[in-house]
Amino acid sequence: MLAGAFTPADSHSLMTQAKDSYFIGVDTGGTYTDAAVIAARDHKVIASAKAITTKGDFAIGVAEAISKAVASLPQGLKPQHISLVSVSTTLATNAVVEGHGSAVGVILAGFDTRMAERTGIAKAFPDMPVEIIAGGHDHNGDERVALDIAGLDTALSRIGNKCDAFAVAATFAVRNPEHEHQIREIITNRTGKPVTLSTELSSSLDAPRRALTAALNARLISHISLLIEAVGRVMTGLKIVCPLMIVKGDGTLALADTVAKRPIETILSGPAASLVGARWLSGRKDFVMSDMGGTTTDLGVLKDGRPRVSDEGAEVGGWRTMVKAIDVRTIGLGGDSEIHFEANGALSVGPQRIVPVSLIAERFPEVLAMLDSDIADNQGGSMHGRFVVHPFGATGTVTGAELSAREREILALITDRPQPIRKVAVSSGAQRALGALQRKGLVQVCGFTPSDAAHVLDLQANWSKPAAEKAAQLLVRFREMKMPSPERVKAFCEEVWSDVVRLTGRVILDTSLGQKTGGDALLDAVCSGRGAIGLTRILLTPTVPVVAVGGPVKIYYGEVGRRLGAEIVFPEFCDVANAVGAATGVVSRSVVITIEGDGNGLFRLHGPEGTQSLGSGAAALAAGEDLARKAALAAVVKMGAGRAEVKISIAKSYLPDAVDDNGLLKADITAEAIGRPDTRS
Repeated sequence: MLAGAFTPADSHSLMTQAKDSYFIGVDTGGTYTDAAVIAARDHKVIASAKAITTKGDFAIGVAEAISKAVASLPQGLKPQHISLVSVSTTLATNAVVEGHGSAVGVILAGFDTRMAERTGIAKAFPDMPVEIIAGGHDHNGDERVALDIAGLDTALSRIGNKCDAFAVAATFAVRNPEHEHQIREIITNRTGKPVTLSTELSSSLDAPRRALTAALNARLISHISLLIEAVGRVMTGLKIVCPLMIVKGDGTLALADTVAKRPIETILSGPAASLVGARWLSGRKDFVMSDMGGTTTDLGVLKDGRPRVSDEGAEVGGWRTMVKAIDVRTIGLGGDSEIHFEANGALSVGPQRIVPVSLIAERFPEVLAMLDSDIADNQGGSMHGRFVVHPFGATGTVTGAELSAREREILALITDRPQPIRKVAVSSGAQRALGALQRKGLVQVCGFTPSDAAHVLDLQANWSKPAAEKAAQLLVRFREMKMPSPERVKAFCEEVWSDVVRLTGRVILDTSLGQKTGGDALLDAVCSGRGAIGLTRILLTPTVPVVAVGGPVKIYYGEVGRRLGAEIVFPEFCDVANAVGAATGVVSRSVVITIEGDGNGLFRLHGPEGTQSLGSGAAALAAGEDLARKAALAAVVKMGAGRAEVKISIAKSYLPDAVDDNGLLKADITAEAIGRPDTRS
């Protein structure tokens, strides 16, 4: 019966209750891990820092970012003064998209074969065992069939040892969750393994989709637990003693221990934190948020201080979950997008992310000599200027049954120092195996990106410019089949920069229009900077400002604003907006209580603990409001809120001849509780 609510507008007012408090927000992105320290009383960012994300061991990058931020605190402030650490992460989103996760067993109570097929679990995860047992309730919350305990015992005997976690869904469990709770108790007693109940994630009657959401959640528990443990180790090492919160996909916060059991709620956590941070930093209530990172550009719309939230649930990796999340548009466009050429020589940016060659050369100076060797090889080739290395922070080679023999063979050649791809993957089969390892996150490919072009153009200067210039020479040589002049190298990098601007403008206009427009010639004329077709001048401009956040935005968005005629807002600390959003979010939870009248004076109240019957509409509404208020407050306290406020809204429908609440046909009572995290340790 619980559904998230995103309320960034409440953050400023609620933070005034936390005087003399300092919060750390952390965001683990594809390239950087950001940290920001917020002074609650002054509503200011007082320190910020960045570190390279270490996907092999998140704790390394998190520790470096937090340590740098703490080291830059104003005189007199120490880690012991921190009263909250909050983290936003793309870990769950990436795991769902890439198909990673624990071995999960699914128990469906009261499902028939067609309902089980509608879950999509068998198609999404062909090896995931799904067991159907008798049980479930009807739409009134009454037991339809007794729960088949013996059938459950038999199912656990078959699959218990093969699974690391379990997902449970029962028919009409949102009207009466008794059977789901019974199943969890039995599984826990028999196996001691974590169990996800569908009713803890959604209040929807759609049992098949609830089952899929529960299965996805169960697969993610171990992943999010690793991140939580990593941050916890960092806090212990720095002697930071305070609550640890995680940003959910709707932008609100929850205690890490709570999120560890519901990791699917962190899907789209990063973009949600960006929107909260953009609101907090800019002070604006109406804008398009565009967050450009290393891997993606995420866009959302804030209207009257609130974002659009997807009522249908977040869609990730082709699967529509039942998790409330912001309505965000994401494209594979970032500072680290791979630059490559189409068959006709046309430039293509992304969507694959790779490590910029300037970054890898900064960390490993021997890359410069490897680039010189590639330049000396005048035969050219598409593999020149490309390298492969273990994920930063990885310790040792990872192998598994899910790897093919060729993949294991190639993986054994990869080390923690970069090597030319052309020497590691010398055949088309080896290159396919390397691509599979890259998709599975076991290796990092390095090559030319927009960040490298920005280094050549002196728009960026944090990594190795010589490496970027050499890699650009190799790409232009491959494209033109001859060694380019310095002018041609510069022109190529300007082409890369301009195309990133064009693609950014397109997605901003798509977001402003509220729809994806495809290959519209008018939009392309505007975003490419031509501004005209034939004798017609064209201008398309968002009616609200664009708040630009993320590390690379100042490199591109000034020109984006010029081409679109749009107001571009670069808030102070825009490069760490995700981390700021993580630190300034609120704890929020909505509880929905449904009342149904039968037309003969009986009113059924469906709540989190089951169904009860009352004899009058007024009594049912009063009981429902009281239950919703108490349940919402209990939920936010469990999630880590201190003092909370509750807002009640009621939607009613009546019989045609009704004169009072005794003619009530249906009512949905929504209680939304909002509070700041309880920072008492």
